[in-house]
Amino acid sequence: MSKQLLTAIPTKPVVLGKLGSTYGIHGWLRVFSSTEESESIFDYQPWFIKRGGEWQQLELQGWKHHNQDLIIKIKGMEDREAASLLTNCEIVVDSTQLPPLEAGDYYWKDLMGCQVVNTSGYQLGNVIDMMETGSNDVMVVKANLKDAFGMQERLIPFLDGQVIKKVDLNAHIIEVEWDPNF
Repeated sequence: MSKQLLTAIPTKPVVLGKLGSTYGIHGWLRVFSSTEESESIFDYQPWFIKRGGEWQQLELQGWKHHNQDLIIKIKGMEDREAASLLTNCEIVVDSTQLPPLEAGDYYWKDLMGCQVVNTSGYQLGNVIDMMETGSNDVMVVKANLKDAFGMQERLIPFLDGQVIKKVDLNAHIIEVEWDPNF
C-alpha cells in the first residue's frame, strides 16, 4: 500500500517513528517504528524530520531487516558521521496520508488531550499518553489538579463497550464506565 508522494512540508504532522543509531560505515541508520506493523512505516512517504526548527525531507534509498532491527539508507547519506547527526530525530509524515478508519477505531493521536469523564459526570482528567499492553490499549489519564480522590494519574483500559462508552472526537470527550477512586 504505497501512498502518494507529497513534496510540501507537513501541515498536520504526525510522528510515526524515530531514527536510531548508525549501522555500519556507509550511512545506514536504525529505525524505530510506532506503526502497528513496524514495516508499515515505509508505506508513508515522504518522511520529514525537524532540525534547527526547520523541516527537512528525507528520501529513502532503501531499507532492510538486520536481526530484529529495521535499517534504512537515505539518499545522499554516504558516511557514518553524517548519518549520526540524524540519530534521535522523529520521523514525521502529514496525517492526511493515514488511511481512514472504520467506525469505533481511533488513531492514538486523535485521543491525546481528550477529556475523560465517567458516566456519573466526574471529570477524571485528560489523555496524555496511550500504551499497548498486548491484550488491549490503555489510556494514561492525567488527573485534574484538584482531583477529589487525590489521584495524579489513572490507567484506564480502552475497552470499547465495557469501559469506553462514548468517544466524541469533535468535542474531545471520552465517556467511560470507571470508578474515580481507581
